[in-house]
Amino acid sequence: MTNVNRQMGASALYRAVWRWHFIAGLLILPFIFIIAVTGGIYLFKDEINNAAYRDLRIVAPTETEPLTASQITSNALAVHPGELKAYQPALTLNRAAEVKILGEDGLKNAIFVNPYTGEVLGTLWDAGASGTPAMYVVRKLHSLEYVGWLGNRIIEAVAGWMVLLTATGIYLWWPRGKKVGTATIRATKGRPWWRDLHAVTGIYSAAFIVFLAMTGLPWSSVWGGYFYDSAYSLGLGMPDGYWSNKPQSTVLTGEALDRTPWIMEQQAMPISGASSGVPAGLDQVVATVEGLGIAPGYALNMPSGETGVFSASVYPDDITQERVIHLDQYTGEVLYDAGLNDLGALGWAAEWGISIHMGQAWGLVNQIVLLLVCVAMMVMSVAAGAMWWKRRPAGAIGTPQMPNDWRIPRTVLLIAIAAGVFFPLVGLTLIMLAAIESLIYLTGSRTAQAS
Repeated sequence: MTNVNRQMGASALYRAVWRWHFIAGLLILPFIFIIAVTGGIYLFKDEINNAAYRDLRIVAPTETEPLTASQITSNALAVHPGELKAYQPALTLNRAAEVKILGEDGLKNAIFVNPYTGEVLGTLWDAGASGTPAMYVVRKLHSLEYVGWLGNRIIEAVAGWMVLLTATGIYLWWPRGKKVGTATIRATKGRPWWRDLHAVTGIYSAAFIVFLAMTGLPWSSVWGGYFYDSAYSLGLGMPDGYWSNKPQSTVLTGEALDRTPWIMEQQAMPISGASSGVPAGLDQVVATVEGLGIAPGYALNMPSGETGVFSASVYPDDITQERVIHLDQYTGEVLYDAGLNDLGALGWAAEWGISIHMGQAWGLVNQIVLLLVCVAMMVMSVAAGAMWWKRRPAGAIGTPQMPNDWRIPRTVLLIAIAAGVFFPLVGLTLIMLAAIESLIYLTGSRTAQAS
């Protein structure tokens, strides 16, 4: 192959990748913007919740000892009758305790109680791990759960595409015949300024974007399901012995508890040994789990039905203190007790990745760094939209011209198949794009021959 042919082939491939990057980026741009905005907000959910609901969540510490769990829950039930579902002691000295009650109207609410005086401060609809209804909405928007199963798959495809767009973006940015690529914004106005802004922002945030995309994928249905099954079958997720030596219910841990280690969510809850009897006292169970050294901020879920168990779980900022403890509801015996170090290698890595993804692992530094990444994603989305708007012809989309080299659609198809092995939904959309590209090429070739 001559140098001229090599240069022509490289140029054709560059145009094909650019076209691919352009089309895919334009399609997922709105979703990336939504993910970035909601993700940036959710990083500070605790701070926002404490500020917005200060009257409910914050109390004045006193020198007196906090009331017992049974006293706090009794006060909550006296004001809001119903079925006690969970009790969460105060996280810090200035925080209220939370009592979750299934009311007579069928709604589950979080009741906030001053742990020193027993005063019921107020109530909110139970938002689970989000803490408040406002953050619940943000979380649901972030995952597109409002759209149901389709939303989950859209977000999964977008996360995979973010990885591929980053890779293709670096390929397009990579200097050709130059000493360095665009590392600073050189243009002063117009489309070149937006292009430089998009490229420079992307090259500095690329690794962080890939990290966020990959650590978000365990929550997805298809990719997350494959990863979960593979981790478990290889013994690198949740060691099987923790669950196989105890009777199990049909209720999954992820459905019963607000927050558990990701690798445990699909495991069945254990059941209590006896089918009837007098349940252990709440104060006794609290003393047991706290005696085992569970970290502050834990939630204690009440048994569900005659064979249910007490379940204490905590997902603190310090992920090394993550813990799940199940106790027999009649005897108070510990049936299961596991923390981060009890997980397999992939389960351990997934938990660390998720903790960093949520801005918890390293406090404010973690939050600020990821907030800057979210801002970078928003900036890139706006810049990409501005570039497209300025370059598109009137009345047309302005898609970059498809290369005439027949080898390029074949190359794109092979890349699509390879990508599909790791990102199934991305691979599916890539194959569709490659098929369309091939159809356009063949149609164009036949038209040219006919003329």
